[in-house]
Amino acid sequence: MGSIAIIPARGGSKRIPRKNIKEFCGKPILAYSIEAALSSGVFDAVMVSTDDEEIADIARAYGAQVPFLRSAEASGDFATTADVLLEVLAEYEKMGQSFTMGCCIFPTAPFVTDKKLTEASEKFSASTADALFPVVAFDYPTQRAMVIREGNLVFENPQYMNSRSQDLEPHYHDAGQFFFFRVEAFKKNRTALVGEILPLEVSGLEVQDIDNETDWQIAEMKYRLMREKTD
Repeated sequence: MGSIAIIPARGGSKRIPRKNIKEFCGKPILAYSIEAALSSGVFDAVMVSTDDEEIADIARAYGAQVPFLRSAEASGDFATTADVLLEVLAEYEKMGQSFTMGCCIFPTAPFVTDKKLTEASEKFSASTADALFPVVAFDYPTQRAMVIREGNLVFENPQYMNSRSQDLEPHYHDAGQFFFFRVEAFKKNRTALVGEILPLEVSGLEVQDIDNETDWQIAEMKYRLMREKTD
């Protein structure tokens, strides 16, 4: 019984070829997630779930476990993260290992640090919550969002048209980096998005979706700025 970090990194990528092992600021982007998980010291196992032998070799080179390759069912375009996590937990149970706490760390998340994982683990472990997600505030109040209808620009919520930004409640979105979960609750619900969910607020400087080459370049710039602040 303990905790496991699961890094889902399949071989296929439509928008950025070989995205999960593409070089990011000097090393495969997957390496950052592995190194942060190992350095945090909060996991009894750090594993990479992949269907790709090259990714498996790189993962092992950076210290992660890859005790089995992902099944075809959990590798397709329509397979969900939950499918992958449940498969991993089931395979470890077959090997006689079970866990009470899990953490899914995404393979293209270079802004994940050992400090961030340790802080999240401590906050989560001290609670009775079912999950914990890092979140970042939207840059602009979503209450003042505009939409285009019949060619005209209108406020989605006109009651906030004249509201001051500082008077509106902040809204957040998932940072897309990692999340902690209670294993039994996750197995029961097949998702970490129900029940009591704790937030871990992170800076917008340390968040970047990476869906295309422009995103990649922005992420590298943000990463260098982050390193400059911490070095």
